[in-house]
Amino acid sequence: MYENEQRSQRALLISVDYGAFDAESSMNELYALAESAGAEVAGSMIQRLDKPVSATYVGTGRLEEICDICKNGEIDLIIADDELSPVQIRNIEDKTDVRVIDRTMLILDIFALRANSKEGKLQVETAQLRYMLPRLTGKGIQMSRQGGGIGTRGPGESKLETDRRHIRRKLESLEEKLDEIKRRREQLRRRRKKDGVITAAIVGYTNAGKSTLMNLLTDAGVLEKDQLFATLDPTSRALKLPCGVSVMLIDTVGFVRRLPHHLVKAFRSTLEEAASADIILNVCDASDEEAPLHLKVTRDLLSDLGCGDTPVITVFNKCDLVDTPSAAISNGVHISAKKGTGIDLLLKAVEDALPSRMIKVKLLIPFSDAGLAADIRKNGTLISEEYTADGILAEAVCDEKLYAKVKDHEIRQ
Repeated sequence: MYENEQRSQRALLISVDYGAFDAESSMNELYALAESAGAEVAGSMIQRLDKPVSATYVGTGRLEEICDICKNGEIDLIIADDELSPVQIRNIEDKTDVRVIDRTMLILDIFALRANSKEGKLQVETAQLRYMLPRLTGKGIQMSRQGGGIGTRGPGESKLETDRRHIRRKLESLEEKLDEIKRRREQLRRRRKKDGVITAAIVGYTNAGKSTLMNLLTDAGVLEKDQLFATLDPTSRALKLPCGVSVMLIDTVGFVRRLPHHLVKAFRSTLEEAASADIILNVCDASDEEAPLHLKVTRDLLSDLGCGDTPVITVFNKCDLVDTPSAAISNGVHISAKKGTGIDLLLKAVEDALPSRMIKVKLLIPFSDAGLAADIRKNGTLISEEYTADGILAEAVCDEKLYAKVKDHEIRQ
């Protein structure tokens, strides 16, 4: 085992506040991301500048302070809350003699740590190689990463230290495999549409409680953990609504602000599960003071994916941790997935958002029209059926088109 894998790596977080984003809030999130990757955050610093310094990201005086902290605080890793250029990484490393990674590299590393499925690993490796390809030249310490640790997981040393042509060939191979996965996903989505399967995608900011909600509704057995990106691979399970209609519930990867472009591109086939869904559940942590911002991040990404016309149900989770809901989180369904409260209201909201009006009926179908029962199985939901002397006694859920076919056999009370 590598020496610096025997203990948590001590990380120093740095940021330049130049007005492009809320530096304080973003730094808090970087802190959580670093801990999620297994780092021990030893400290953080934010410098206000008109723009980052092209050579060293931070100013000369602040870089000297960073050097002093690294020497006196046993710092193993510097994490910048921005996307750094190869020159900036090399210069900070040369000055501090400490390995440097940026926000994008950190998130890619967490994804590499969490990916379990073949598809997830392919997506992460593709994103990492795309990001590393222009950064292969002159990386100094970064190119000799034999110590292991945060920012080094994923493709592996041999892949990152080969020439550019080999990296490009590897990328072409990975992208072919991802294209094949994308085609299979599209075929599966078309099959669902053809079979009349209604899909509901659970989306939202990372650590909002999506997996807890998924497990509560479907007993899916998805990992629940209080950390960012605890769940990476999507999960699909059937959910039967109180009205009798079954929907396919799909859990998706969580979002963060400034989600790296390379990740969005690599995970597009997974994110398109949300884009093609009939209903979207946008889950938000109501106890987080930045809930409105988290909602905006998710909505913006959904808009980029082309989900503008899809019904979206805003779900405020963890409401058991909120004494007085703020005005910003007043519109939506309020639940606690952990305690199971508010779920009846959520299910009612899903029923109301179904793509067509569903009608629950009791029928007595004569044996001469027995084909109607098969039609219900194919295009509706057959809740129960019983063969009697007078015909097939059935309880079913139909859309308006199917109901028009069976209404003459409805048992009216």
